[in-house]
Amino acid sequence: MAAPVNQELKKAFSELQVKMIDRQQKVKLADLQIEQLNRMKKHSNLTHTEITGLPPNTRMYEGVGRMFILQSKEEINDQLTDKQKTADTKIKELEQKKTYLERSVKEAEDNIREMLLSRRAQ
Repeated sequence: MAAPVNQELKKAFSELQVKMIDRQQKVKLADLQIEQLNRMKKHSNLTHTEITGLPPNTRMYEGVGRMFILQSKEEINDQLTDKQKTADTKIKELEQKKTYLERSVKEAEDNIREMLLSRRAQ
C-alpha cells in the first residue's frame, strides 16, 4: 500500500519541480527583456538630448535598414518620444508579470517543502 503513495508523491513532486523551473526561466527572460528595454530607452533619451541642441533647420536622417530617409527634427523627436513611452509601458507590464511569476515560484517552493516535511513525518 505504501508503493502507490510513493508513486503519487514522486509524480506530484516532479510536476511541482518542473513548474518551478519553468517559472524561474520565465522570470530570467522577463529580466532580460526589461534590461533590453531600459537600454533602448536610454539610447533614445540620449539621442533626444543631442538633437535638442541642434538648430531647427538641421537636416536629419532616419536609418531604415540599409538606407537613410530625410526627416524633420520634429518627426524624429516624436519618434524618440514614442519609443520612450512604449518602452515605459512594456517595462511596467513585464515587471507586473515578473512579480506574478516570482510569487508563483515561491508558492511552488513552499509546496515542495511541505511535501518533503509531510513525507518525513510519515
